[in-house]
Amino acid sequence: MSESGNWGTPLVADRRYPARAASGGGGGNGKRSGGKSGGGTPPPRKPAPRKPAPRKHGLIVTMILGLFSLIWRIIWGVGWRVTAVLALIVFGASFYFYQQLPPVTDLVDARARGSVTMLDRDSQVFAWRGETFGGMIDAEHVSEHLRNAVVATEDKRYYQHFGISPRGIASAVRINLSEGRGPLEGNGGSTITQQVAKLLCLGVQYDPAQWKTEAAYEEDCRAGGVWRKIKEIPFSFAMEAKYSKAEILTIYFNRAYLGAGARGFEAAAQRYFGKSANQVNPAEAAMLAGLLKAPSRYAPTNNLKRAQDRANVIIGLMEEQDYLTAEQANDARAHPAELSEAAAKNAGGFFADWVMESGPAFLTKDTTEDVIIRTTLDQRLQRQAEEALEAVFATKVSKESEAQAAIVVMSADGAVRAMVGGRKTQGAGSFNRATQALRQTGSTFKPFAYAAAMDIGYTPADYVEDTPLTITIKGSGPWTPENYDKKFKGLITLTQALAESRNIPAVRISEAVGRDVVRQVASQFGLKSDLAAGPALALGASESTLLEMTGAYAGILNGGSAVKPYGLISLKLQGDDTELIGQEGGIGERVIQQEAAEYLTYMLTQVIERGTGTRARLGDHPVAGKTGTTNAARDAWFIGFSAHYVVGVWMGYDDNRPLKGVTGAGLPAEIWHEVMVRIHKDVPPTPLPMKVPAPKTRPQGGVSPGQMSAEQGASAGSANVPVANAPADGQFQPTDPTMPAPAQPAPVQPAPSSGDALQDALREALGG
Repeated sequence: MSESGNWGTPLVADRRYPARAASGGGGGNGKRSGGKSGGGTPPPRKPAPRKPAPRKHGLIVTMILGLFSLIWRIIWGVGWRVTAVLALIVFGASFYFYQQLPPVTDLVDARARGSVTMLDRDSQVFAWRGETFGGMIDAEHVSEHLRNAVVATEDKRYYQHFGISPRGIASAVRINLSEGRGPLEGNGGSTITQQVAKLLCLGVQYDPAQWKTEAAYEEDCRAGGVWRKIKEIPFSFAMEAKYSKAEILTIYFNRAYLGAGARGFEAAAQRYFGKSANQVNPAEAAMLAGLLKAPSRYAPTNNLKRAQDRANVIIGLMEEQDYLTAEQANDARAHPAELSEAAAKNAGGFFADWVMESGPAFLTKDTTEDVIIRTTLDQRLQRQAEEALEAVFATKVSKESEAQAAIVVMSADGAVRAMVGGRKTQGAGSFNRATQALRQTGSTFKPFAYAAAMDIGYTPADYVEDTPLTITIKGSGPWTPENYDKKFKGLITLTQALAESRNIPAVRISEAVGRDVVRQVASQFGLKSDLAAGPALALGASESTLLEMTGAYAGILNGGSAVKPYGLISLKLQGDDTELIGQEGGIGERVIQQEAAEYLTYMLTQVIERGTGTRARLGDHPVAGKTGTTNAARDAWFIGFSAHYVVGVWMGYDDNRPLKGVTGAGLPAEIWHEVMVRIHKDVPPTPLPMKVPAPKTRPQGGVSPGQMSAEQGASAGSANVPVANAPADGQFQPTDPTMPAPAQPAPVQPAPSSGDALQDALREALGG
């Protein structure tokens, strides 16, 4: 059967290839298929289909396509070569910067100058000057909330990029163009790394020969522009290669300026919250991070509400980026960051400025070191003085008034306890009317004429004529002083003359004693300005500062010794226990005898008890003082003291306009009273060191030592009287029935006049 040529059931292979099976008789080999079995000739193979010929373009289309192809080949050829060259340049620049970058520890302190931290009399911080640096902080150990707040605010892809963020730059360009700015104006799309590059000024060091000030240097470093952006790229790459992400953050945390003189987050946390940067909570961290956008604008010491609103934006970003849970974010919003007690008080700004000016510049405003200054300031008294001034202006002065005022609170040894240099108490560098304004002193100068008289033998019970007086001044002609009330009292005691602030008796006393003597006494008491040479000297024609005048009255309180006002107790470098500077003020040499000072103190008590200063009465507390008003009421003064403090008040306009309806016996006396009431709260009344004179019989004929006739005065003149007819001050009425007879002073218990008693009084005045 195998040879019969008949196949059985087709094999599997045959079923797969039916065409072959049909033509080949079942799929045998060539011989077998060509045998007798009857297999026919295979059919001819079907030719493969031919591809259509490519379509031919016209000549123009072909030329255009060829041109585009040529351009593309040129662009590609030039492009990859230019890219390669740029890459080499960037790599080379990055490598150069990489080689120049120092260790991280050399970059954390960005300051060219140091800082000054001021402590009050209780060694509590109350003010900072210069740029404060709180010490290096490590980004890995700082508060996690602060680290997250900064990243969420400034560069949310910080941990993914290599120094620059093309997406961020493109977004910034889009925003700038949509808001009508140039592509690189406004938002810069800078990463934290690029911001650090800018903080480092791209490696350019501060050179005083190239930049006049450090501020000019930093302004140049912050300048924008295309070239600056281009340079930032290799510098940022170099930093990313040189430092870890944590190290770059460390540089950022230490060099960033955060307002109020704080350089770095540690200094800012201490400045605003009184704690370290590793202790801040989410709300505080958000407020600190918010300062990076505009440090001065968002500083909480400038505007706390604005800073809190900015912090809420940061809290929202932290919540969106899962750095805070919804519960934590809501809690941070419900409990916004608050300033520390010292930052909130912002006390003693004028005082701090004065201390900075009084110390050597190389250790204060120009210091390159961090300095600690211990001062005489009492923050409680400072707040009370500020509150007193604010209360009087709020209740008794028109809201539209531009009148200014200044206050100085001082101990009897010249230690300044509080200082208000103007109605605006916030901020540093403002014009300080307590120390910088030279103003005519008016009748507050009169006590020094009487002090000279007491020192050569006069007593408060002696008599002086209050009668018309004309003095011929060489080169100027006759000068006739007038009293405030345009009246004359005749023969009156020196006590009454000063109590009523009568001008003619003050001139007579000054002329009788000698102007040179009066000038010498005033100068030794601390009035350093040029004192008037003419007879108007006694009426306060000379100029002085409130600080000088208050110090001079402190000399009366302490028994007649000169006083140099001071605020600096000690100065040392931070971390060093050795004092570089000690106290440079206090009680100096004696000017007048102790008895003369005690007589003068008594006379000044009568100014308040029955004279022009009755508004300054302080209840059970014995006080003494003097009112003062200058020509046309351009300046109004009240200066006085208790056994504990000397307080001086000045009021006037900065442009020297006359005050309307104000004399020293008015608003200045009320401000003085308000200050004294506050600072003497819970302070027991203490007698003043004064001596009550024995009454003298009114002269019936001749003159007492204080008398001077018009004829005698006419020949006592000198040339160049700078101010004529300086008025007395106050609203005292000569017919006041409550005023006792001149020869019988109001009974006052005299304080012991021994040296030990005076020292006891001084110790009491200085707080023990």
